[in-house]
Amino acid sequence: MPELSVEVIVRATPQQVWDVVFDWPRQGEWILGTSVAVRHGDGRSVGSEVGAYTGRPPMGFLDTFVITEWSEPHRCEVVHTGTVVRGTGIFECRPLPAGRTRFVWTESLDLPWGRLGAMGWPIARPVFRRGVQRSLTKLAELVEREVESA
Repeated sequence: MPELSVEVIVRATPQQVWDVVFDWPRQGEWILGTSVAVRHGDGRSVGSEVGAYTGRPPMGFLDTFVITEWSEPHRCEVVHTGTVVRGTGIFECRPLPAGRTRFVWTESLDLPWGRLGAMGWPIARPVFRRGVQRSLTKLAELVEREVESA
């Protein structure tokens, strides 16, 4: 199962980062081309289901996932249950000195389309990585702006 892990340092506490990351509807502010909504539960506990639509209709897909671990403000793990994205995702807020946080987003993906997906992953991986890195940079900027204005 291919894995991708991307991180960013944020000048904010783990709780401050957590509060922005897991305000699910706001993820569209920092995740490229994505809108997110809680589909079942409160979105802040094990068993809650979330849906993230990436792209623009008709050229997009719905990524559904269920929260399997919720350890606020340090770790959330999800299992992707959609038809395109399957596997696990882990979001971690690791405390650093001086009130900073290392936010790490890891995906272990069960690639779609069998052999074709496996063959395409070496091409798709750097594009996916760049998109996630851009999103995390936007996240850090958003959190830091909010902390500075508080």
